[in-house]
Amino acid sequence: MSLADRVKSRRNLLGLTQTEAADKAGIRQQSWASIEDGKTKKPRNIISIAKALECDAGWLMTGDNIQPVSEVNTRKIPLISYVQAGNLAHSIPITDCDGSFEYILTDQDLSQDAFALRIQGDSMEPDFKSGDIVVIDPEIAPNPGEFVVASNGDNEATFKKYRPTHIHIDGTEHFELVPLNDDYPILDSEKGSLIIIGTMIEHRIYRRKR
Repeated sequence: MSLADRVKSRRNLLGLTQTEAADKAGIRQQSWASIEDGKTKKPRNIISIAKALECDAGWLMTGDNIQPVSEVNTRKIPLISYVQAGNLAHSIPITDCDGSFEYILTDQDLSQDAFALRIQGDSMEPDFKSGDIVVIDPEIAPNPGEFVVASNGDNEATFKKYRPTHIHIDGTEHFELVPLNDDYPILDSEKGSLIIIGTMIEHRIYRRKR
């Protein structure tokens, strides 16, 4: 399969016309047609073309065994702020949150409302350090000892260990949110407004500078 074949195949798979694909890549339709006709062997805009086709530029050029992103079982989830995560307790969709956010890729089987959060501070050390990323799924109810993101009554969310304590006579479950760092206080749902937003299903640790 040639470059022309790979480009055309990816475009058709995404259901794009040549004009639509060219617009996404920021080039003219005639330039795109020249690639698919095999007249352009080494396009200068290969990075933007690959981005438009949602695949790897190296794979487009050489056909090496690098799978396009959409052919791998991956999806993008938003990496949001603590304030944006806190809004989720009030049923505000992530897409309606103020400000922009990055995305990360995951191969986990997650709900559509899943999101990622970058750890801030040292309240969850030594297991979770500032800069680590946790992936949260709001549709998964936590088990005792699991880690959760919750609204603490302020405008921001908090990331803590979940520890149920008892069930009230009216059926309300009370719980504590426990920091792993003993220098920080335990949050009690009977003493403050705490709402569980979601449960951690993945923890990503990145190389740290010494």
